[in-house]
Amino acid sequence: MAEPLQIAYSPCPNDTFVFHAWAHGLVPGAAAPEVTFADIDITNGLAERGELDVLKISYGQLPWVLDEYALLPCGGALGRGCGPLVLTREPGTDLTGRRVAVPSERSTAYLLFRLWAAKAVPGGFGEIVVLPFHEIMPAVRDGRVDAGLVIHEARFTYQQYGLHKLADMGEAWEQDTGLPIPLGAIIARRSLGAERLRELAAAVRTSVELAWQDPSASRRYVLAHAQEMDPDVADQHIALYVNEFTADLGEAGYAAVRGLLTRAAAEGLVPAVDPGALDF
Repeated sequence: MAEPLQIAYSPCPNDTFVFHAWAHGLVPGAAAPEVTFADIDITNGLAERGELDVLKISYGQLPWVLDEYALLPCGGALGRGCGPLVLTREPGTDLTGRRVAVPSERSTAYLLFRLWAAKAVPGGFGEIVVLPFHEIMPAVRDGRVDAGLVIHEARFTYQQYGLHKLADMGEAWEQDTGLPIPLGAIIARRSLGAERLRELAAAVRTSVELAWQDPSASRRYVLAHAQEMDPDVADQHIALYVNEFTADLGEAGYAAVRGLLTRAAAEGLVPAVDPGALDF
């Protein structure tokens, strides 16, 4: 019997919602994978080391792993009005020379932050500190860092920490490009072969469709891994990050990914990507 596929994604509601059906053997004809839950900085590292078959990673990590992994055209996180936020204790804080916490230096959030900061913080910020995303808001609140770059449900909860939104990286990106915000990518080992990759993409897409058809089916799974998140916040999280681009990147989705990586490469933030490397 073939070894089960090894997949890693975050415990965040959008991922558990998307992958619930596949992870529980509910996708017809697709075997359930073995799942590892890990924050994005960890999955980025797993991909760079080539350790698993299928992973959810940051689009910011993609240029480093495209030789070994293919980008799947579904299952990821893109959208509008869902970008990372820069938070501070005081409104209007000048970030020049300041200490900023980020969830990963290979994250899409970090690329968007650097592209924004090149214009908005011409004097340059100070030290970058990498923290798990759930530790960033407490670190800003407690004064251990001057600002924090946050993702996911922090959009809905940062005011509970007494924090202020300095800037919305998604707004800046959308105003500049008109494109959706590319956040998280689903990748799979190229060595699995073209036919298996197509089967995987079909399984992921079916898992998304099943989640939409019966949202209640994944409810227990989502909340069990949501780190004590309020159920209403989990619902907001899913509504924001699981959308048409999750079912299929489409022309606009691919344009967003290429646009981000091209701009980031021009700034020296990522290696240049061959135009055909994203093809599926």
